[in-house]
Amino acid sequence: MSRTGKRYAGAWSAIVDLLVANEVGTCFGLPGDDLELLCALDAAGLDVVPCRDQRNAMYMATGYALQSGRLAVCALGKGPAVTHAATGLVEARESGAPVLVLAAGTPERRRGSGGFQELDQVAVAAPLVRWAHRVGHPARVVPATVTAMTRAAGPPAGPVYLEIPDDVRTAEIVVPEALPGRPESLVLEPGPVPPGPALAALRGSRRPVVLVGGGLRHHNDDGVVERFAERLGAALFTTASGRGAVDEGHPLFCGVAGLYAAAPARELWSACDLVVSLAGRLEETAVEGGTPWPPVPVVQVNIDPGGLSAEFPGPRVLGDARHAVLGWSRALAEDRNAEATTAWANEIALARKAMAVEVEAELARAAALPGIRIAELLAALDATGGERRVLVQENGLQDMWSYCFPFHAGGGSIVPSEQTPLGFGAAAAVGVKLAAPDHEVTAFVGDGAFVAARADITAAAAAHGGVLYVVLCNGGYGWLDAQRARLGLDAGRHPFISPGAPPPVVDGTDMHYHVLRDKAALTEEILAARRLCAQGRTAVLMVPVDPGDIAPPVRDAEVVPQ
Repeated sequence: MSRTGKRYAGAWSAIVDLLVANEVGTCFGLPGDDLELLCALDAAGLDVVPCRDQRNAMYMATGYALQSGRLAVCALGKGPAVTHAATGLVEARESGAPVLVLAAGTPERRRGSGGFQELDQVAVAAPLVRWAHRVGHPARVVPATVTAMTRAAGPPAGPVYLEIPDDVRTAEIVVPEALPGRPESLVLEPGPVPPGPALAALRGSRRPVVLVGGGLRHHNDDGVVERFAERLGAALFTTASGRGAVDEGHPLFCGVAGLYAAAPARELWSACDLVVSLAGRLEETAVEGGTPWPPVPVVQVNIDPGGLSAEFPGPRVLGDARHAVLGWSRALAEDRNAEATTAWANEIALARKAMAVEVEAELARAAALPGIRIAELLAALDATGGERRVLVQENGLQDMWSYCFPFHAGGGSIVPSEQTPLGFGAAAAVGVKLAAPDHEVTAFVGDGAFVAARADITAAAAAHGGVLYVVLCNGGYGWLDAQRARLGLDAGRHPFISPGAPPPVVDGTDMHYHVLRDKAALTEEILAARRLCAQGRTAVLMVPVDPGDIAPPVRDAEVVPQ
């Protein structure tokens, strides 16, 4: 697209033109006092999801970016608007989400004078993003925006911060010549893999485990990871953020590693002789919390040097994980002896069967208990869900049930990073639905998280429409209450939960609100809610739950948060 000699009345118009040229269609946020950005977005036909809370705006943008794999945009004001969004910036960075943050700023002539909402915002944002920049002159608006979008896309992908001071915002922007568009991706077929420590470790393994991280999201559409696991004869696991990157119906898939692994899966980890970590960071919940990390070599592959851990022995490979598995699969095809891994394949099959039996036993136990149990709820959600579906999750004590395979299996998944900010999943579901309008989107969250995002869920209902919220109501923060109980602290003095408290009511003409209490009606109630979501409405199902209803892997690990 040529922009030779083009003039813009202000910076926002120039920036929005670039967004359109780069196929950005949606912006989330709470702009500053001037609404010129909204005018520019409206004139260009871009959708705007207005938010009441800057954190939720960042969560929505992150959810959109993670689900779509494309650039998301979040608009902020200045000063406290930027500091309020800081938690969302951390989450976007840890999740590797390509988000362009556009912020207002104090004009240069007012800096140091105590100007309204004056703050060194670049200093605040820089440690939390891939790149932070304040545009100092109108001539730098367009080049800086192009640079910001390029850096957000990566690799590695992540959020970037671009500040437009008021004096630059209102100046005429002149573009004297055509500008570069998005960088061309040169995709090369991987060549033969040269001999080296990583390939030697793969060839020598007889009981391998493949651990898939979030960096492979959108890079495994044709199942190259599954074929690699088949060629290697490996048990296939994901980190929490890697879930959805591989086919969970594959006969080698054994769930999420670490804290969330079922007992039979933990036995596989204890018996393995090699771990292959693909595009993950080996975060704490994946390597600790119930599953003893085996004293074996770890082959790590990551395109981001910061994602290669120095805590584990074994070869580290700096590069694209997809290219690595393609090259290794070809090399292993030449000399991998399938008979050598038959015993390990049998152990994997037995572990998967044992996990299925455990689910059946848990559901039978739940059926005999009063009230709706979370295992029953997840089973009903899976049974009523369509083929194209996404579960958006939080990371509280009880919504962690959804991390535990095979209590929840199949479909895509969006989870918070290791930072696990409260309310991420509840707000991110809005962005996920906008990124995948043809998918059923279910947010599986606790009541504490839902309350944190409730204002924006209501405000954005007309814009996104179609999200099903399943809210586990225990009256507060179950994770903290579990720690309180283990330490013997008095519940009256430290009321992290309020059992029996009424679920929070949600108002709004586009909102359907219902409390689930009857086991017998569970499936029909969920189906009714799904039908409403298919019509573009937001359905909120409140489910009172027993605070002691904790997923078996988490319960068995006896994890106490520090």
